[in-house]
Amino acid sequence: MSERVIRIEPYDPAWRERFGELGERLRGALGEVALRIDHIGSTAVPELAAKPVIDIQISVAALEPVGPFRRPLERLGFVYRPGNGERTKRYFRESPGERRTHIHVRKAGSFSEQFPLLLRDYLREHPEELTQYEQLKLGLAEKYGGDRAGYTDAKAPWFWQTIRRADAWAQRTGWEVGPSDA
Repeated sequence: MSERVIRIEPYDPAWRERFGELGERLRGALGEVALRIDHIGSTAVPELAAKPVIDIQISVAALEPVGPFRRPLERLGFVYRPGNGERTKRYFRESPGERRTHIHVRKAGSFSEQFPLLLRDYLREHPEELTQYEQLKLGLAEKYGGDRAGYTDAKAPWFWQTIRRADAWAQRTGWEVGPSDA
């Protein structure tokens, strides 16, 4: 169990501003290596309560070798987490003492890249779904306290139910991901 308690906060417009600042720095450091830089996760959905962690997805042509994106990210102070269990991404975190930031580097065009973009866009277009998701997160944060893995695992059924609705919406509307956020 982690010593950090899971904390869900009301939506904060500063999250968007924080992403904007980080996005500019990332774009400057990565240049064309980053095919896309996107704000993902709950802090990317206006009016959605969230853990105060900025999630950023960087889309690249290939995950190996890691050097073309690892070196610039480390120069910006991000810490590479090579032990990440998800093999479809490379994962970086903030330096100790910095504001919480998770960077997910994924292969452009992959399912793992498209999933968080579709979910984000679906929730932005369907604000009626936010209250139920907030209530779920608040309840799970209380139930799981500092058990981040338990909290994340318990949200999985909601994600899969919602992504099915998001996919149906995408099929009806012809959804395509918009331009890169940075």
